[in-house]
Amino acid sequence: MKIERVTESLSIKRSVDNGTDEQLLAVKAIIENVKAEGDGAIRRYTKQFDGTILDSFTVTIEELDEAFADMDEKMIAIMQEAAENIRTYHQKQLRSSWMTTEENGTILGQKVTPLDSVGVYVPGGTAAYPSSVLMNVIPAQVAGVERIVMVTPPNKNGKIPASVLVAAHLAGVKEIYKMGGAQAIAALAYGTESMQSVDKITGPGNIYVALAKREVYGDVDIDMIAGPSEIAILADDTARANEVAADLLSQAEHDERASSVLVTTSETLAQNVAAEIIKQLVDLPRRDIATKAIADYGAIYIACDMAEAVKTINELAPEHLEVMTENPMDLLGKIKHAGAIFLGRFSSEPVGDYFAGTNHVLPTNGTARFSSPLNVEDFQKKSSIIMYSEAALKENGAKIATFARQEGLEAHARAVEERLK
Repeated sequence: MKIERVTESLSIKRSVDNGTDEQLLAVKAIIENVKAEGDGAIRRYTKQFDGTILDSFTVTIEELDEAFADMDEKMIAIMQEAAENIRTYHQKQLRSSWMTTEENGTILGQKVTPLDSVGVYVPGGTAAYPSSVLMNVIPAQVAGVERIVMVTPPNKNGKIPASVLVAAHLAGVKEIYKMGGAQAIAALAYGTESMQSVDKITGPGNIYVALAKREVYGDVDIDMIAGPSEIAILADDTARANEVAADLLSQAEHDERASSVLVTTSETLAQNVAAEIIKQLVDLPRRDIATKAIADYGAIYIACDMAEAVKTINELAPEHLEVMTENPMDLLGKIKHAGAIFLGRFSSEPVGDYFAGTNHVLPTNGTARFSSPLNVEDFQKKSSIIMYSEAALKENGAKIATFARQEGLEAHARAVEERLK
């Protein structure tokens, strides 16, 4: 793992995948075919990409019962507790409608309304991500969304991993469909014979899913276009090299393009972490993936002091940030850009991924400069309320008409003046 000193011209290497022209053309074709053919196109693409032929895309009660029977009871209990933690955290994000009455009788306010329907995409195939189910579904439920639809690709046997189905049931999902890839995104956006369309699509996926979400945006809303996972660790000489290395590798094992960065004021820690990463990679099951990620997108930066280290972190604007310093809370106010901030040595990143209750759907590729984690407000919309009084219009009508004429909009001005006659 390369070790560098922080400089004014520090260049942060990021992995941004906008897809190839061929991939984009393929996605556009899939979307158009789903819009034109509905279930027929979904069935054809499921056979082509997932290797299975399905008569029905809907997950049955029997399949849910089978999933619970296949799952270890201890694991079910852990998932249930995680779901409760996530729900408790997100309930604190709820916003209420409000109205105020001015002295002249004018009423102004804001009406908060949950979205009618949301589609949640859960990656599948060879992997299972029940945590993605909980993180996407529960905030939507807390927001008050009435219809939540989950789609996830089946395996070659036409099955969905038991853990994903259990998580969906624990979260209260009533509609689950065996669909994956760009075709599932198209189905959510435009509907098919089997599925009604939704108003918003959330959840991670591969490049085809990301491109499809980008294509349907505008017809429906989406959460974000997520890139490869990132972690940055801000540390001083009190941090433990073995723990820092383990946390860097926890993200490196996600993807060959994942980014793992240490920014520290301690040259000794930098050297020890580099050595510890080599040591821990030896028996890591996903060693090949993590090794490539560390080689291509991993780095250790040595800062001259903590102020320079914090400045570097804010330039990185990482998805996950761990602060492993003697007094991490003292630095919290100085950190401006990070998706999730983990303070202290016991706040390892997987704590947030699975159990603490915070959301693990986070902005990547530096977008933490202007974006937030997935939250309850992502599943609500706000309407302005205006009830202007007669007294207020008499007082301000001429000003409003003057403003309208300044913009060359005579009808706007007359619409007010008609009421002043």
